[in-house]
Amino acid sequence: MAIPQAGSKAPGFQLPDHTGKTVSLSQFAGKNVVLYFYPKDDTPGCTVEACNFRDEHSALEKAGAVVLGVSPDTTKSHEKFATKFSLPFPLLADTDHKVAETYGAWGEKTNYGRTFMGIIRSTFLIDPQGVVKHVWPKVKVNGHVDEVLSVLTGVAPAAAKKAPAKKAAAKKAPAKKASKRKTAP
Repeated sequence: MAIPQAGSKAPGFQLPDHTGKTVSLSQFAGKNVVLYFYPKDDTPGCTVEACNFRDEHSALEKAGAVVLGVSPDTTKSHEKFATKFSLPFPLLADTDHKVAETYGAWGEKTNYGRTFMGIIRSTFLIDPQGVVKHVWPKVKVNGHVDEVLSVLTGVAPAAAKKAPAKKAAAKKAPAKKASKRKTAP
C-alpha cells in the first residue's frame, strides 16, 4: 500500500497497547502524534530508537506531541520492552500488520541475501487535525528523534548545531587548562 503523504488525512486505527488498553488515533484529536513503526521489541536498532524517544519524551510533550510506537509484536512482548527500558509512551501491538500496511510501513525487506516481509522503519507526524504533516519513510535511527523534534518545533538548525559545538568546546577546554598549568609554576 502507498505511504500516506504530507497533506493527506492520516488513516485511523485502533490497536491494543502494552497494557492491553485500546488506543485509537481519534483519541488524540487536537494533539500532534508521532507515530513510529519499528520492526521488533528489544533488538539493537529498535531499542536505540525507543530509548531516544524516551530520552526526548519531555521535549516532545512540551512541543505538544504524543508518541506512539507500533510493531507486530504482542502486547506481552511490548510490556516487557516498555518495562525493561522505562518507556513512557504506548507501544501498540499490530500483530496482523494491518495498520503498518495502511501506512505503507509493511513491505519486502532483504537481510543477508534473504528476502522477507516485515516492518519498514518509518515515522509519521500527524497534526492536531489528523492530517499527515511529515513522513520519514526509511528511518535511520541515529539522529532521527532530533529530526522529528526539529520538524515539530520548527527549530531545526539550533538543536543540530548545539551538540557538536559543545563537544568541540569540551575537547578544547582541557588543552587550555593543561597549558595554563605548565606556565603557572
